[in-house]
Amino acid sequence: MNRSMRNTLSPDETMRDVTTDMIRRALRLARKRGRTITISKSAKGKGVDIGTLDPDSPDGAQRLAAYLTPVQRHYTFSGLGAPEEKDAINWRKINLPPGRRIRVLIQVGISFFLKGTPMKNRLYRRMGAHIGTNVEIMQMVWLDHFRPELVYVGDNTLIGAFSRLTVHAYEGSGKFRYGLIEIGKNCGLIEIGKNCLIGAGTGIGPILIEDGVRTLPGTTLSPYLARVRAGSVVGFSPPPVKLPEPQTTA
Repeated sequence: MNRSMRNTLSPDETMRDVTTDMIRRALRLARKRGRTITISKSAKGKGVDIGTLDPDSPDGAQRLAAYLTPVQRHYTFSGLGAPEEKDAINWRKINLPPGRRIRVLIQVGISFFLKGTPMKNRLYRRMGAHIGTNVEIMQMVWLDHFRPELVYVGDNTLIGAFSRLTVHAYEGSGKFRYGLIEIGKNCGLIEIGKNCLIGAGTGIGPILIEDGVRTLPGTTLSPYLARVRAGSVVGFSPPPVKLPEPQTTA
């Protein structure tokens, strides 16, 4: 799929395409290594053998369509094997082909040092991320290179310096999960947020952040929250301040 098409897909369409692409690549590697790889709809949910979800066979495509209806916010792949196992499969090879993996990593590295300018937004869009209009992404923001197209940022949103947007987590022993980050909604076809202020150093994983949300600096949203409702302010409570005792004179 070309870049312009990726940037007009809804979050559900993107999640469906990403999952289908991963299953297709995982199937090739599983057959080559003789492994059984499963996919589940939650971190500890019962896995389904991806061999039954082959998108390139009529029966498998039908079962895959049913499995992805409705589309979940995150999925987990298991059964790749620990790194020292002879027939283990590197989870990164399931995610992206080598060429795009290297290209996206370089683009993320460059964007890490750029200021929040329209040029930086264009670079993120070339990576596949869905970036609205008048978005400002400050320096040292880490936008996950795992699958940039899983990141949606809405109009007029600012993401403060040193924030981290992560769409995946590797859990060891050949198991990883991934999901969508949506900051707000109502941004044209992309259905993502607007008017959000993400404070410096905010940690964000797969989550839905609705319009007009503000996070205080240093806030960690995921895995604690799956959704932040419109207009919310998220962060630590102000520390108590004890006033000095009034001094008395003898």
